[in-house]
Amino acid sequence: MKPLTSYAGKLTEDQADRLEKYLRDRDFVFREVPYARFAGARPDVNVVYYTSGKLVVQGKGTQDFIEFVLEPEILQAVRLGYEAVLNPELLLARIGVDESGKGDFFGPLCVAGVYVNEKVVRAWEAAGIRDSKHISSDKKIRELAELIRKTPGCVSSVVPIGNAAYNRLYAKMHSVNTLLAWGHARVIENLMGQRDRMNPPPVRAISDQFAASKDTVADALMSLGREIELVQRHKAEADLAVAAASILARHEFVTRLGELGQKYGMTLPKGASAQVDAAALEFLARHGVGELSAVAKMHFRTALRAQGLPVPPKTEWRKARNVPSSAGEKK
Repeated sequence: MKPLTSYAGKLTEDQADRLEKYLRDRDFVFREVPYARFAGARPDVNVVYYTSGKLVVQGKGTQDFIEFVLEPEILQAVRLGYEAVLNPELLLARIGVDESGKGDFFGPLCVAGVYVNEKVVRAWEAAGIRDSKHISSDKKIRELAELIRKTPGCVSSVVPIGNAAYNRLYAKMHSVNTLLAWGHARVIENLMGQRDRMNPPPVRAISDQFAASKDTVADALMSLGREIELVQRHKAEADLAVAAASILARHEFVTRLGELGQKYGMTLPKGASAQVDAAALEFLARHGVGELSAVAKMHFRTALRAQGLPVPPKTEWRKARNVPSSAGEKK
């Protein structure tokens, strides 16, 4: 199905204010349009908000703008009005898979999968379920995770890979992508083992394409997982099932990271940053290098810096070569 190239809808005053600020903060080119309160444009999308309260979005970038800006940032909810009519696949029974913790030095890697059907999708229409990266509040993540688990008809599975297991698997696989593929395959297998709870059965499993080759996940699928179509695509979190999986994975990660912090009596920050480097040094001073592998991903450069070991130069990532990363951090 071709992507949307035009959109029309209504905004409240607060939503219009948020949208105008978003456009101005991101250097949209503003222009005068008759009867419009504001109008901004980029090469692939034109956005016009009229004094009547009507919003019009046009251009080849319309669908991405709706999915990644309008819904999560402005409307703060996924709408299923005419979109479901134009794209019936929004209501199909399916499995979404996503992970959390891949770029975090401290804490586990958590992979989650969620089965949804039409009733589940419609039940979440105004719930604000979206990619967890667009939700900054751990409290909101917890509330949405509880909603997802309690929604009738929804089936979920979470596979947490604790730090000891993560470091052991990475030492064997030497690739974050291979480890991720195993986690995604394990979650899909777990969910397919619960097909008796799914009505109707899922038509496909959807996940983000995190590796250059789609074979990375496909080859890792287990017996039950091979019975379902696997769809890998960039920005898969735009799909509601994948977004729900991202919330469950993030909730599991945040919960386990907090428990590790309590166990060792210090705050373990998220991500990979100067603050994380400082926390790694503090952890080593308190507990020694022997315990670091129980709370951290040891192939990160942060671990080498904290121990005063040489840090190898970063390998330039080239999509065509599919070179596995030697460190999962961004910095």
